[in-house]
Amino acid sequence: MRFSFEACDAAGATRKGFVEASDSVEAMESLRRQGLFVSHIRPEKGGGDAAPGQVRMGRRRMGKGRLLKNLAFFSRQLYLLVSSGTPLTEGIHSLQRQVKDPVWKKVLGDVQEHVEHGEPLSAAMLHYPQYFDPVCRSLIAAGEAGGNLAQMLDRLATMIRKQTQTRSAIIGALIYPTLLIGVAFSVLLLMLLFVLPRFAEMFKSLGVPLPATTRFMMDLSGALQSYWWAGLIIIIGSVIGGRIWAKTAQGRATLHKLVLVTPIAGRLVRSFSIARILRVIGTLGQGSVPLLDALGLARQTATNLEFIRLMASAEAAVTRGSAISTAFSESPLVDSSLCEAIRSGEQSGQLANLLLNLADFLDEENEIIVRSLTSILEPVILIALGLVVGFVAMSMFLPMFDLTAMTQHQ
Repeated sequence: MRFSFEACDAAGATRKGFVEASDSVEAMESLRRQGLFVSHIRPEKGGGDAAPGQVRMGRRRMGKGRLLKNLAFFSRQLYLLVSSGTPLTEGIHSLQRQVKDPVWKKVLGDVQEHVEHGEPLSAAMLHYPQYFDPVCRSLIAAGEAGGNLAQMLDRLATMIRKQTQTRSAIIGALIYPTLLIGVAFSVLLLMLLFVLPRFAEMFKSLGVPLPATTRFMMDLSGALQSYWWAGLIIIIGSVIGGRIWAKTAQGRATLHKLVLVTPIAGRLVRSFSIARILRVIGTLGQGSVPLLDALGLARQTATNLEFIRLMASAEAAVTRGSAISTAFSESPLVDSSLCEAIRSGEQSGQLANLLLNLADFLDEENEIIVRSLTSILEPVILIALGLVVGFVAMSMFLPMFDLTAMTQHQ
């Protein structure tokens, strides 16, 4: 059977083509062995099935936050059930009964069905790659191969919980500044569209000369009232055009580089990305996953092209017999202090534990930095909002002050 696919290679470039396989699961596995990460796959017209998970779930999608929450619940609860002696199929069925999310309930029901038909849990998860990523499946497969599935589920739950905590900390820290910016923009827009036009009519009736700032505000208000549709078209066009450009290979590469060189934010992005990569490699290392496979899986979790290239170079270095620390030390993305710590872990034979400790340290440090930045950003936004509103108010009241002064002189 022939399948058409769209995938991403190690350099982050989009690849399209065709692959022959008996079913979609085998096709995705074949492409993965070629170093391609599949985003879309479907059979050629006139034959075959698509990925089972894609056919059954249709177009329904699950957000990243909701997916992490469901995965954390699944891995933690299944660990408790399996470690207490509950058969795997009964454990999955028990979790399915507790789930309220209809999409996730359907996924668990199908996974249970595959397991009942004799497939390992990791193979059953392969039918739903959009819900169970390669790191999750690899840890489960390592647990099944080593006879310690419960321990791997526990490690998977711990890793997902850390990811959820980091994500929640970032989102929670950004909510208030985002609300402030939204309020500031809304207040300014309301003043320009509804408050200032009333002042304009009053100024015309008074016939007094207007200061430069007042004329500027009046002209801006008039332009917004007359050409609001043009502004709307420009905003929508810019957003759509930006999204299209960002999906191109050149656009992605430019944006990913720009993010990393942005002051303050670039440092945070690098630190969060490194922490995630170290946590994945450390967790897989504790699960007895070979180092080269762990590096490949960590590469798949990276979202920035620069870090994808970093992990690809680390894989190449390990293949040649070099150490990870050597590959990391050649990149400006990783601090020299981290490279030294990783080198010490390699020499002591405690690399996995050290990587997890480093990831914990980086996440804690990043959360402190994010909180500090938001605590500084909030008063800055409030001051900026006060200055803007004050400027608009002064522009409106200056003609009145001039009129009062002229009346007193008369």
